[in-house]
Amino acid sequence: MLTRIKHLAETLAPRLIEIRRHLHSHPELSGQEHQTSAYVAGVLSSSGLHIRETVGKTGVVGEVQAPGQDPRLLAIRTDMDALPIQEATGLSYASRRPGIMHACGHDVHTTVGLGTAMILAQLREELPGKIRFLFQPAEEISQGAKWMIQDGAMENVSAILSLHVFPSIPAGSVAVRYGALTAAADNIEITIVGESGHGARPHEAIDAIWIAAQVITSLQQAISRTQNPLRPVVLTFGQIKGAGHRM
Repeated sequence: MLTRIKHLAETLAPRLIEIRRHLHSHPELSGQEHQTSAYVAGVLSSSGLHIRETVGKTGVVGEVQAPGQDPRLLAIRTDMDALPIQEATGLSYASRRPGIMHACGHDVHTTVGLGTAMILAQLREELPGKIRFLFQPAEEISQGAKWMIQDGAMENVSAILSLHVFPSIPAGSVAVRYGALTAAADNIEITIVGESGHGARPHEAIDAIWIAAQVITSLQQAISRTQNPLRPVVLTFGQIKGAGHRM
C-alpha cells in the first residue's frame, strides 16, 4: 500500500500545489472561513467523502466510509484560518485580501488534510475502518476546537492525528514525538486603569504605562520562581492597547 500511496501522491502533486496556492491567495480570519470551508467541502465531496458543513460554525467534517469491520475511528485534524498580517512576499499567489495572510502555514495544513483525504478515498476498499477528517476554524484564537467538539465532531473517535509545518525539518521528512510538542493555548486579558497627569509632575498621576511594564516584567520573572523548570511554560503578552479617557 505504501507504494500506491507514494504513486497517488506524486500524481496528485500538481493539483495539491494548485489547492495550496488558491488557499494562500484567499485567506480568511478566525471564525470567518466561509469561502475556505465551502472550497474544502467541494474538494472532499468531489473525492467521494461524506461531508458535514458548519460544524463548529465554519468547520468541515469529511468521512471515508471504508468497508472494513474495525470499529475504531481515526480522526485527522487540520486548521484553516489565517492571521491579520499584511503580506509583502511579492509571490504570484500572494494574498489578495489586504491585511490578511496565511503566515502560520494553515494553507499548507488544509492542503495536507485534503491530499490525505483524496488519497485514502481511493484506497477505501483496503482500509480496516472509517477515517474522519476535521477541518477546524479559529485555531489562532483558541476557539475552533471547542466549537467543533460542542457540535459532535469528536463523537466515537478512538484516536486523532494532527500536524504542523516545521521549517527546521528537512523537506520530505516527517517528525513525530511522544508527549507535548507545542504549547496549549489560553488567553489572559489584564485591564490597568490609570489617571492622566502632566509629564513633569508624574507624582500627581497614576502612570498606566509604567504599571503595565512592571506587570509584564514581574509575571515573566514569576514563572521561573513558581513553575517547575522541567515543565515548560510559555507566557506571551502579544498586544498592549491604550484606551481613551473614562468618566
